[in-house]
Parts: sequence; C-alpha cells; structure tokens
Amino acid sequence: MADADLDVIIRRLAKQQHKNLIGAVKARRDRYLALAAKAKDAAAKQRLRQMAKHAFEEGAAAARRMQMSADNAADSYARAMRRAADMLAAESAAAPKKTPARQQNETGKSLKR
Repeated sequence: MADADLDVIIRRLAKQQHKNLIGAVKARRDRYLALAAKAKDAAAKQRLRQMAKHAFEEGAAAARRMQMSADNAADSYARAMRRAADMLAAESAAAPKKTPARQQNETGKSLKR
C-alpha cells in the first residue's frame, strides 16, 4: 500500500464506505418494511412502506454523492501530481547543464583525466 498512489487509496476507501452506507440504508429499509408487516391497519402499512421507499432513495442518493465526491477528490489529486511532475520535468529540461570544471592541483595546474 506504500507504493500505491493516493488517488487509488481514496477510491478504494470510498468504495468500502459506499458498501457500508448502502448496507445501512438497506437495513433501515428492511426495518420499516418489517414494521409495515406488523401494522394493524392499511393506512399504517402504506405509510411505513412509503417511509421505507423514501429512506432507501435518500440513502442511495447520499451514497452516490459521497462516491462522486471521492472520485472528484481522487481525480484532482492525480491531476495535481501529473502537473507537478510535468513542471519538474520542464524545469530540469530548461535548466542549463553545467560542464564539470577541470580539477586543479595545488599549484593551480589542471589535472589530466
């Protein structure tokens, strides 16, 4: 994991959180459906079924927003790293290369190589 880029890690963590959130949403929906099954009158059953439907829709929408946000953050990080690498490459290409100076001995004469 030390070699992995941060954008890959962001996406992996977002995927795990998305699965956990969808699991919680489904559990909440199932709870409302179980309450609807136990309800005595038809109006209460219909109301609880509708609550289950809305709970699932809202939870799924929140999970999608979270996933999109994580994807945007990962894309932004990857783009920034590409820009930084390109700038570094451009700077190193633009910098003049110095030729090594000839070494001199104590008397000031240059040494042969």
